[in-house]
Amino acid sequence: MRYAVLGTGDVGRTLAGKLVELGHEVTLGSRTKDNAAAVEWADAAGPAAHHGTFADAAAFGEVVVNAVGGRVALAVLRSAGDGNLDGKVLLDVSNPLAIEEGELRLSPVESDSVGEQIQREFPGARVVKSLNTVNCQVMVDPSRVPGEHQVFVSGDDGSAKEQVTALLGEFGWPARRVFDLGGIRTARATEMYLPLWVNLMQGMGHADFNVEVRRAR
Repeated sequence: MRYAVLGTGDVGRTLAGKLVELGHEVTLGSRTKDNAAAVEWADAAGPAAHHGTFADAAAFGEVVVNAVGGRVALAVLRSAGDGNLDGKVLLDVSNPLAIEEGELRLSPVESDSVGEQIQREFPGARVVKSLNTVNCQVMVDPSRVPGEHQVFVSGDDGSAKEQVTALLGEFGWPARRVFDLGGIRTARATEMYLPLWVNLMQGMGHADFNVEVRRAR
């Protein structure tokens, strides 16, 4: 499979590296074709790893992964090009996080989500929200956390969620631990979880944790 990963930060490089390790071909996209972090990643990751602009990556990928910050996601996807997203699964792992005056802020919150904003602006894309409730290392290696902890998916396209669930399986998340929350509107809930995640991370002193949903029998 050919993947586009948009974003050269820790999340983007971690996801792109795991995809190459799994045997996929990946183009890591950034604002400029010669982005130093993207060039360094591609040189180190091997012949299946490429770099380019957001538009280069989106045109290359059969699946597009949005791994930039939630507050810049729409601008980045506009740069990637509507035509390069049309008909493709778009996995959104972002959160609408910013630090303002020393405080963690989310925007949008409660009445909207980044996942919904992306789906509205790019109606031809098949948007699935997932993996935004765990650290990037846990995204691609859930065994870092013991137990039957869960990852969530939100999206309006059932087949797109099935495709993302299969990818999560490649990352090490068995299907029984992938919790389908419903339509893309449910992305609001997982995005609003982020402040609690940050508080937990600060209290534990590390990011190797996750939530486990236990059902009554």
